[in-house]
Amino acid sequence: MAKRRIAFYLMTVPALLLFFTFHTFPAIQGIFYAFTNWDGFSESYDFVGFKNFVNIFKDENVINSYVFTFKYAIVVTILINVLSLLIALGLNAKIKFKNFFRGVYFLPNILSVLIVGFIFNYLFSNVFTIWGAKLGSEFLSQNILGNADWAWIGIVIVAVWQGIAFNTILYLAGLQTIPRDLYEASNLDGAGKFREFISITFPLLASFFTINMVLAMKSGLMVFDQIIALTGGGPGRSTQSIALLIYTGGFQGGEFAYQSANAVIYFIVIIVISALQLKFLQKREMDM
Repeated sequence: MAKRRIAFYLMTVPALLLFFTFHTFPAIQGIFYAFTNWDGFSESYDFVGFKNFVNIFKDENVINSYVFTFKYAIVVTILINVLSLLIALGLNAKIKFKNFFRGVYFLPNILSVLIVGFIFNYLFSNVFTIWGAKLGSEFLSQNILGNADWAWIGIVIVAVWQGIAFNTILYLAGLQTIPRDLYEASNLDGAGKFREFISITFPLLASFFTINMVLAMKSGLMVFDQIIALTGGGPGRSTQSIALLIYTGGFQGGEFAYQSANAVIYFIVIIVISALQLKFLQKREMDM
């Protein structure tokens, strides 16, 4: 028994120490600096209380970043879940080469976000513009990433293309748990495919739908890599997300304490949104 306990501590204590050192302690430091005026470089700083938090709500640049981030996250969350559910239904049907297609649809998930972003950056800048010019379309012949009004659409396309893979796998896993007897009984009753989906498939996928919605929204709110690879936050600041603003302002703009306060606020926002999603969607599960 003593040997088992020693082995347990040898496996858990180092992991806990590493987690505390590289995750918990830096987070606590960030919260501490949020109440100071430290620029990230100076040796001294002063405590300013809640001044940084108050100024966050007065900063137009921060507000615009919040608007963009929420707009992006909502659109991406809806598109990813709708498309991944449709793909999962197709891959769960009786089709040839089912396992092959499942593997193909999962490939985007194992690719690096930055690599995918740089590839699509090249496609938007060079390939798609050439195709648009050959088709005689003025809109398609321009690089949408260089257009302040349309650049966010390009980021959405990339995020949805890559995000669908993981959600599709989760929906497929959920579809495997639905007993085939239910579909056979519905066929005997003369129910169509749409009625089967409304009355059987979707209600029994409720828990998987909840997980996918929460994860997709969280990922959308924390968008960073796609923007770095595609637009860098431009043109201007039209695609600047909160995560990108915190990074550039805190580590490059001498606003470490100010952006630390922004990070604390945004952390609370993400927790609140996730909690509300879980409460609402789990309530819907119970009503089904």
